[in-house]
Amino acid sequence: MIESAKVAVVGVGNNTSALVQGINFYRHTGSLVGIHRSELAGLGVGDIDVVAAFAISEAKVGRDLHEAIFLPPNNFPRLDADLLPSGVTVQRGLVDATEIERVAHALKGAEVLLYSAPSGRPETARAYAEAALLAGVAFVNTTSDAVAREASLLERFEAAGLPLLGDDLASQFGTSVVHHALLRLLEERGLTLVSSYQVNLGGTEDFRNLVENPNTKKQSKLNAVGSDKVQMAPLGYLPHLGSQKIAHLNVEAQGWGGTAVSLDVRLRVHDPSGAAGVNIDLIRMAAAALRAGRGGYLSEAAALLKSPPGTAI
Repeated sequence: MIESAKVAVVGVGNNTSALVQGINFYRHTGSLVGIHRSELAGLGVGDIDVVAAFAISEAKVGRDLHEAIFLPPNNFPRLDADLLPSGVTVQRGLVDATEIERVAHALKGAEVLLYSAPSGRPETARAYAEAALLAGVAFVNTTSDAVAREASLLERFEAAGLPLLGDDLASQFGTSVVHHALLRLLEERGLTLVSSYQVNLGGTEDFRNLVENPNTKKQSKLNAVGSDKVQMAPLGYLPHLGSQKIAHLNVEAQGWGGTAVSLDVRLRVHDPSGAAGVNIDLIRMAAAALRAGRGGYLSEAAALLKSPPGTAI
């Protein structure tokens, strides 16, 4: 039987809550609902052990991980009312780059470091990548901050035989995935795109942060849709939506003889679930590659990311 993948998480927000709860749910129920790959490189969805967690929230530091994931401002719903203590105590995250060695030491026993902190903190993201390099673990960047797109950093991970996956996950069924599919369908059917836009509204802390720090996220979304005719409206933070996201997509095109084609789509999802449904695959890819001695970027991860190496920063 293959050994479970050992993962450390940075950020104990909604995305980590959805991931941690989901791993427990699938491990104990055997359900395949909402699963893309029931097995990847011999690892099942439940074959993930969280061995360390880092946060900067004073309310979460020092708490058991299974307690911390339900503390405010987290608002992702409970999937299992009987979630037992994890035995993993949330540790204080990086305050500045001088603490890289402390974090690297705390990663002992981990194979993968999943960076799931808020976007808009590029220096922090790269500091955690440095800690992963020092500790000899794979690094997965789920944020829009450039890490895997930094050529020199990617080269160092490759030379060390450590996987580096990023940047910015493409949600399992989110706005960017749906938008890209619609634009590709237009092209495949011979229609000419005139204009398009998307509007995203959400109620998580990540949405609130992205409203305040939108720079890298906007470019990452443009990378994902792959068209210069798409406009991104500023993200909207509406607390009453909780962990749900509402997206509006519009596509204006021309068909045969220049006749007009107009399409409007409304999408409503639990944003953290979409992240967890992709993170579970990225973790397993990274762990399998680490065990095989494959360093650097993994091409098989491209479909799961908005801004892989080579896209704009």
